[in-house]
Amino acid sequence: MSKISELLAQIKNLQIQTKDLVEGIESGTYNSKFRGGGIEFSEVREYIPGDDVKRIDWNVSARYNSLFVKEFVEENELNVYVILDLSASNNFGFIKSKIDLSFEVAVSLMFLALKNNDRLGLGIFTDKLEKFIPSKKGKKQVFRIIKELIEYKPQSKKTDILKSLSTLENKLKRKSVIYVISDFLSDSYEKPLKILKLHHQVILLNISDIREKEMPKIGYAQIEDVETGEQILINTSDKNFQEQYTKTISEKININQQSMKKIGIDMINLTNEESFEITINRYFRSKWKMRNWWNLDLSMHYFFFY
Repeated sequence: MSKISELLAQIKNLQIQTKDLVEGIESGTYNSKFRGGGIEFSEVREYIPGDDVKRIDWNVSARYNSLFVKEFVEENELNVYVILDLSASNNFGFIKSKIDLSFEVAVSLMFLALKNNDRLGLGIFTDKLEKFIPSKKGKKQVFRIIKELIEYKPQSKKTDILKSLSTLENKLKRKSVIYVISDFLSDSYEKPLKILKLHHQVILLNISDIREKEMPKIGYAQIEDVETGEQILINTSDKNFQEQYTKTISEKININQQSMKKIGIDMINLTNEESFEITINRYFRSKWKMRNWWNLDLSMHYFFFY
C-alpha cells in the first residue's frame, strides 16, 4: 500500500472512530454555545472594480499608493483552533496513551467544525509553539491538518504552556474558539489564558490516565521523568508513598480546577475511564441548557418589570 493510501485509510478510520461525537452533538446545541451576530473586521485586501468605495481603507491605500479595501466577515462564521500538546508526558498510558486519546479528541473536534462549516486551524506545542496552521474552511483543510498530525515529529520532549500560549495569542487575528488539549503538567499558565480569554472563547481539555491518579503497588520500581530523563527508585507498595502520591495528584487537580474557575475558563477532564464522546457531549448540552435558562430568566425579569 502506498503512503498516500495508508494516510487516507488512517483518516477514514479516524472519521469512523469520531463519528459518535460529531453526530451526537446537535447543531443547535453547538451553535448556541459559540455563535454570535453582526460582522467583524477580517483583513485588508487590494481593491477590485465593483467593491463598495465606502470600504476603502484610505490610510493603507496612501501608504502603498494603491487602493485597498477592508474585508468583513459575519461573526457567526466560527473560527476554530485545535491546539495540541505533543510533549513526552503525553506518551504515558495504561489502556491507551494520553497522546492517542488527545489525537482522537482533536480529530473529533475537527470533523465537528467541518460539519458546521467552520474555519479550522491548528497549533502544536511542546516547550514552544512548534507548528501553526492558520484557519480555513473546507474538507481539504481538515484533511491537511490531520495529515500534519499523523506525520508530525515533536522537536522537544518538554512542556511550556505559558510560552506556547503567549506565542499563539500573537498569531491569532480573528475572534476564535480555542480548544487546548493537554495533560496540563506545567506550572503558571494562567496569565496567557487570561489574555486569550479577553478576545476568544477558550476551552481546556485535560487529558489524564487512570494510573496517574493511583500508582499501582508493584514494589520497588525505577521511575523516569520522560521530559527530563531523571530517574528515581521508589517503593510503590510503601503506604506513606502511596498516601503522599495520591494527595499530591489530588491537590494539583484541585488547584488547576480552581485556577480555571477563578478566571472563567472551562476545563473538561477526560480519561480512559469514560468515553470522551459522552463527556464532551454532556458539556455542550449543559452549556446549551444554561444559556437557554439564562435567556428565559431574562425574559421573566423583563415581564415582571414591565
